[in-house]
Amino acid sequence: MPSVADLESHLGRTLAREDIVAPGPARAALAMLGRGDWAPAAGDALPPAWHMFYCLATEPAGELGPDGLPRAYEAIPELPLPRRMFAGLRMRFHAPLRIGDRVRLESELKALERKRGRTGELIFATVANRVWRDGGELAVEEEHDIVARDAVAAGAANPMPAPRAAPGEAPWRDSIAVDSVMLFRFSALVFNAHRIHYDRAHATRVEGYRGLVVHGPLHLILLLELLRRHAPERAVASLAMRVRAPLFDDAPVRLAGRPSAGGADAAGAELWTATPDGGVAAEVAVAFAGVRA
Repeated sequence: MPSVADLESHLGRTLAREDIVAPGPARAALAMLGRGDWAPAAGDALPPAWHMFYCLATEPAGELGPDGLPRAYEAIPELPLPRRMFAGLRMRFHAPLRIGDRVRLESELKALERKRGRTGELIFATVANRVWRDGGELAVEEEHDIVARDAVAAGAANPMPAPRAAPGEAPWRDSIAVDSVMLFRFSALVFNAHRIHYDRAHATRVEGYRGLVVHGPLHLILLLELLRRHAPERAVASLAMRVRAPLFDDAPVRLAGRPSAGGADAAGAELWTATPDGGVAAEVAVAFAGVRA
């Protein structure tokens, strides 16, 4: 296995991709969410975090591993541990991306760290992205975290973390049936071929999950939709997300949220998805724009 020094030699690795914010991906996202209230047109602003549907990584098929992910994933080099998971992200929104914009994503490997956890050896990788619009305006800054770990033994169950209990008080609630069709559509939207999201045999027999896994970023998109419905007048300035436990396609995804301290004048919001037994699956802390710290 590569040493820490070997892995750290890749720090600062960069890549860049360019795209046009076409209406097609936004229309596809709306269809996936079952929304019919917006027909994206030139000049319309994208909702927060929808930049993830543009500047996609498009590695050729020969560069994919047996799990469907690229062996070298975005700015992250090929890692010696075969199982990869989305762990969390931070986003800061400086300017809206609009339909018709020309955009450039610049990505840099910021951190690589080896740890030993409850399930064995782990490697944490952090990638920093910046998205620029129309030749020079910074629109989005983002960091996201990927965790790699060892494979489970053939036929064994994937050990699940014990998430903490979800907060009891939540004035905003919803429940979404995230089935194999929605997971397939989201995989297509972000060009993510990770087989745990659409190949049930691989997810259950190879990776030891009990069903198809709900994408980490899909938790975020669904929670931001909950926020949009309950606080449509508030603009998102930044957010931080952490995934604590996976969700699967065998039960509805339960969404919940509340304003942070301050009620209607709150500086932000707390959002989370819940496991079937009432634990936190993913949590998102949102800061609203136009609020003084």
